[in-house]
Amino acid sequence: MVIKELRPVFSPELVQNRVQELAAEIDALYKGKPLLIICVLKGGFMFFADLVRAMKHDDVQVDFVRLSSYGSATSSSEHITFNKDVEIPLQGKDVLVVEDMIDSGLTMQFLLSTLAQRGAKSLRLAILIDKHERRKVEIKPDFVGFTLEQGFIVGCGLDYAERFRTLPGIYEVIPE
Repeated sequence: MVIKELRPVFSPELVQNRVQELAAEIDALYKGKPLLIICVLKGGFMFFADLVRAMKHDDVQVDFVRLSSYGSATSSSEHITFNKDVEIPLQGKDVLVVEDMIDSGLTMQFLLSTLAQRGAKSLRLAILIDKHERRKVEIKPDFVGFTLEQGFIVGCGLDYAERFRTLPGIYEVIPE
């Protein structure tokens, strides 16, 4: 795809303000409790880093997971596997999963179901973008940065062909 324009959707300032608000909400919920925060790689790492740095909570462990889905290039697949699994046991812990975006919901449904089977005391989800355009399964995130009905977006960890992840705002890709 040849890109004609990256059209601003959420400015860097708006994104950072919303991340600060989400961090305060998470801090309030987990005040005085240990927390394990799991980042979904690759897309979630920028949002994850900004979010955990904005939190005031000091009893936090962090871990990472990376998933792959297999199928045709033009559709979401229901065959999902771990490329990298968490290393910290979840048993009896409050767990917060941090992801850049939910689109079809299939990958997140798989991840949350798998993690729930590992005995976490609680399991919640924080996402930067809740996008409904291609949703196939119902997912209810606990902490949502922004909601979008449609659009192909990049920035804040979201990419197109591994490009544009480091943009500080969220932009819609407008093809030529």
